[in-house]
Amino acid sequence: MSRRLNGHVVIAGQAQGRALVTREPLSFWGGYDCERGEIIDRRHERSGEIAAGRVLVLPFGRGSSTASGILLQSMLNGTAPAALISLQVDPILALGVIVAEEMFACSMPVLTLSQIDFESLQDGDQIRIESEGNIVVESA
Repeated sequence: MSRRLNGHVVIAGQAQGRALVTREPLSFWGGYDCERGEIIDRRHERSGEIAAGRVLVLPFGRGSSTASGILLQSMLNGTAPAALISLQVDPILALGVIVAEEMFACSMPVLTLSQIDFESLQDGDQIRIESEGNIVVESA
């Protein structure tokens, strides 16, 4: 059975993939391998997981402004998540996607959700993001 959530669009787009859910913030700088699409922060609860092609659900990013460059490079390498869903707008991660759009015609949707909807997402859920911010979730 599917359910629909209404996300706030930070960067519009369409995507689909299995959810990779973390309740911890993630720094792309030093925490994400843009060559393999792997979470490499060994202190992170999802360390060793491949986020490439998945819908990454995280509360917010953590760390340096360099994170936008790491996200941008992963988009160019084809190792980025399919989309980002968070609790709040992360301007550093959004900047990486905006630069990728403007300079390389490469993008991914970025959305925020309410706390209740965010907490309802489970690892492995199949997620489809529609351009107007609707999120269709098929539970794992």
